[in-house]
Amino acid sequence: MRKSVFIYSPEQLEYKFSDSHPFNHKRLLLTMDLLRQISALSDDDIVPARIATDEEIALGHDQKYIDTVKKAGHGLITAEQCGNYGIGTEDTPIFKNMHEASALLVGSTLQAVDYVMQGKSQHALNLGGGLHHGFHGRASGFCIYNDSTVAIRYMQEKYNARVLYIDTDAHHGDGVQWAFYDDPNVCTLSIHETGRYLFPGTGNVTERGNGQGYGTSFNFPIDAFTEDESYLTIYEQAVREIFEFFKPDVVLTQNGADAHYFDPLTHLYGTMRIYQEIPRLAHKLAHDYCGGKWIAVGGGGYDIWRVVPRAWSFIWTEMNDLALPSGNLPKEWLDRWQKESPVPLIPTWEDPHPLYEPIPRKLEIEEKNAQMLKKALYLIRNEKK
Repeated sequence: MRKSVFIYSPEQLEYKFSDSHPFNHKRLLLTMDLLRQISALSDDDIVPARIATDEEIALGHDQKYIDTVKKAGHGLITAEQCGNYGIGTEDTPIFKNMHEASALLVGSTLQAVDYVMQGKSQHALNLGGGLHHGFHGRASGFCIYNDSTVAIRYMQEKYNARVLYIDTDAHHGDGVQWAFYDDPNVCTLSIHETGRYLFPGTGNVTERGNGQGYGTSFNFPIDAFTEDESYLTIYEQAVREIFEFFKPDVVLTQNGADAHYFDPLTHLYGTMRIYQEIPRLAHKLAHDYCGGKWIAVGGGGYDIWRVVPRAWSFIWTEMNDLALPSGNLPKEWLDRWQKESPVPLIPTWEDPHPLYEPIPRKLEIEEKNAQMLKKALYLIRNEKK
């Protein structure tokens, strides 16, 4: 059995709304090049992506919606004719062959699933996935098809798996949560900036699931300007306790890299430290509870130059038990990409210190987050008493 596989095909880059859109999959190239420069990624590690079939996509999406995406991407209908399907909007504009590009990202995650669930590898990484805002019949927030929702249903149907989904994107993992809100065999955990000021505005601690699924939806909405210490306290306690509570067969992690201070769309004050710790704990608990079955996908991350390549590299090095990269980034990588970057690249794996001015509300924010954590974990902590 291989330790880990890296799912990638150049065609993943065709998921592109426009040159100016914040969702830019050039970050895949930047990350892969960085990993190659430190000799952490080789051609032998890479497994080509595949395109999901309509039947597979329909595990998570309405067929009429799929047909509409196809027609829009082939110029057969206009944005005005897309009705309430969420495409042709400012966030999720129509682009050529959008169905095919989206189906490839879904298929990439299914490829990762099959490698892990069939015992071909312990872990699998598809950085092209993580489109967690897609709904059954509607696009939302840069996401056309929701690869994680499709993948979880695929794991249920094909492998009869009990799935824990962990989402550390700064935006609430709403599409995945609502897809499994009444399903007791899927547990969703989302740590995100409070929706008070940030899209999609959901993800409150009171969203706990419905019917038989009540108590299997967990949300940890952290305050704006949250820093590493508070973030990691919440992450570690939440993930440890929910693993123990749910006891999954497999874990799927969504690894948005937009909780960083540099991210232009969010208001959190994370540094590279959280991106070192997030995969470390997920990896350990996957081995403790799931026989190592860990599938990881990408997600948000809109500072593609200074943040995403470093943050996502830590997932792959953790998956392969490689030493945590530190010190200077490779000169070749910096020289190659600085020519294109509109901002000065960070030359080290760690962030400069100090990265920002001290937060005057630090203690208040930490206390507010601690109270939120207690509320979010109340049900499972109360069961133990």
